[in-house]
Amino acid sequence: MYAQSRSLAGVLFIALITPAAPGAPPDKSSPVLLVPDAVWDGVRDSPQSGMAVLIRSGRIEAVGRATDIKLPPDTERVDLPGQTLIPGLIEGHSHLFLHPYNEALWDDQVLKEPRGYRMVLAVAHARATILAGFTTVRDLGTEGVEDFDAQLRRAIDGGIVSGPRIIATTRAIVATGSYAPRRTDYSFEPLQGAEEATGIEQIARVVRSQISHGADWIKVYADYA
Repeated sequence: MYAQSRSLAGVLFIALITPAAPGAPPDKSSPVLLVPDAVWDGVRDSPQSGMAVLIRSGRIEAVGRATDIKLPPDTERVDLPGQTLIPGLIEGHSHLFLHPYNEALWDDQVLKEPRGYRMVLAVAHARATILAGFTTVRDLGTEGVEDFDAQLRRAIDGGIVSGPRIIATTRAIVATGSYAPRRTDYSFEPLQGAEEATGIEQIARVVRSQISHGADWIKVYADYA
């Protein structure tokens, strides 16, 4: 997928490939020709003018000179003056279920924000991410909300909410007693931001459990005390 380099064009483009409203899957059957001022394909050194992108059934079918692309008879043309199309960006280390620490400390997010609230925040973060041109993210740990990233991925894939493709990790794996919130800081047993495991057998069990809950990627902390 492609995303525009400016926000307005980004909104126009994403409207073509994501639901117009929650619960209403987009009509991806009609071909669309996007005609910006320039296209950068990620291979050439600079954007090329006079280029266009043909999208059909939700996929890029052709990229090239607008005059050279053979158009199906029912193609809708969308002109994007003053805009440049670029390939969708990929974010390799995301945490959709966290927000900036100047808004709330990490411990407070894990211990004080209800899971439903954190899921709603993640939905908002996913929408902001796709509108910024990132079409794939690897979410490296939900930090206390189990497999909610896999559930969010399902909602996005099903067209219920807008967002990028998610490579889900569920929870990072840590040695027992090595992560946070630190138990010594609280008078109760605090929820841990990662899943604890001790020994080979337990690690194998945790990995298999995470995969069964939808993990695409296994994250192991090896640098904690």
